[in-house]
Amino acid sequence: MQIEIRKGLSLQPGTFSAIVAPEKALVAAINANPDLQRFLFLYVGGNYSRILSGVNRTAKNFDVRRAFTAHQLFTVLREAGHTIILAEHDPSLFDGAAAMLEPVAGALKDAGRESLVILYTPVADRTFHALARKADRYIEIVTEDQTRQPVRTSRIMRHCGMRPACQRTLEVS
Repeated sequence: MQIEIRKGLSLQPGTFSAIVAPEKALVAAINANPDLQRFLFLYVGGNYSRILSGVNRTAKNFDVRRAFTAHQLFTVLREAGHTIILAEHDPSLFDGAAAMLEPVAGALKDAGRESLVILYTPVADRTFHALARKADRYIEIVTEDQTRQPVRTSRIMRHCGMRPACQRTLEVS
């Protein structure tokens, strides 16, 4: 069982993937996979959802759970026994609960040992990046419109002599 996000880009069981992509791209990937009807699928949402209304939920094994706090999200992830877990990122769950970032990231990673776990957001933020640090894969899909936007240079980049179109190496801290 796998989910093909784009041609040649598939998600495998036993992994935790953090995905930043337009809503349409993820919904299309889920809806285009008829094999998903055979597996236990868990959608975990927060206070609101951008993709749930677009996902075909005709299968009897499609479960939806809502978490309104980071503690509830942690509990849902710990108790999940599904083949596929799709957690739609909601940064408001961590308002006043920044201490839960590490435990929730660990719960996503742990669930990814047995299941295909996807942490999804259309726009990455600080909270998403903190959770994604434990991911096996970080995937960012941009639309053609996003690639055509002009690149703005920062004062630091100009000061250091770096051009925005240059290739740079990212360092891991």
